[in-house]
Amino acid sequence: MTSASTALGGKFPLTAELTVSRLGFGAMQLAGPGVFGPPADREQAIRVLRRAVELGIDHIDTSDFYGPWVVNELIAEALRPYRDGLVLATKIGAYRDHEAAWLPLNHPDALRAQVHDNLRRLRLETLDLVYLRHTVDRGIALTDQLGALAELREQGLLRAIGLSNVSAAQFEEARRHTEIASVQNLYNVVNRTSADLVEQTAAAGTAFVPFFPLGSGFADSRARQDDVLRAVAERRGATQAQVSLAWLLQRSPNILLIPGTSSLGHLEENTAAAGVALTAEDVAELDALVADGETLEEAH
Repeated sequence: MTSASTALGGKFPLTAELTVSRLGFGAMQLAGPGVFGPPADREQAIRVLRRAVELGIDHIDTSDFYGPWVVNELIAEALRPYRDGLVLATKIGAYRDHEAAWLPLNHPDALRAQVHDNLRRLRLETLDLVYLRHTVDRGIALTDQLGALAELREQGLLRAIGLSNVSAAQFEEARRHTEIASVQNLYNVVNRTSADLVEQTAAAGTAFVPFFPLGSGFADSRARQDDVLRAVAERRGATQAQVSLAWLLQRSPNILLIPGTSSLGHLEENTAAAGVALTAEDVAELDALVADGETLEEAH
């Protein structure tokens, strides 16, 4: 471990006006089980958010459909008035029904309404970064959705547009239509399904934000994954979670991390991952942990 943990992995510019530390915080887990309903301990959730900012984290990822509404309301309660330089990123394009299902909601008018909902619950006049969570809908063109967000950006209601759950082709299509600040897709040490998009966004100077950055093992190779992560962690005096995060930070300079937790201890642990320096041998061993083409099918 080194004192580099205090630097939170260095900085990366989302736009000319928005620069963030590479290690941020994902607020999704502050909701109840299944990202639905209130947390079991509301005061603990408030403490986690405040401690994240105390640790220097300046990039918090959230959404109005976490809870739903619960997490945005927690953020406003815990952190207002917001510290200068704190970037709040949110996602639109989905909603939760009364049975906690994740359902698409991506008509341009619905996207506009969701932006206003996020503004109201976060108690902001302008959102820093809004991700369009893409879902397949043959009746609605991606360019129409992005057009709605571009209009809101021109109106001063948001500063930057991001994409989530997109392909390389959709990223290129979006870039032809408007400036894209960041892409958020599934990617971690055991799931490389977005590897090409990591390279593509790096070449474009665009941030790549992996969700589920700590990953999860796959049944056919879990034992080997655990063995490799454990061995590297022991050599570095770190935890397996810290090694997983450090691998992502060293994977590409455009990767920004948003590990989430409802635990103060895990928050401190995750933040310290920026100080874990992996050797070339460590990286080679971790690079070999590929999930054999399997995909992790989870909502985000």
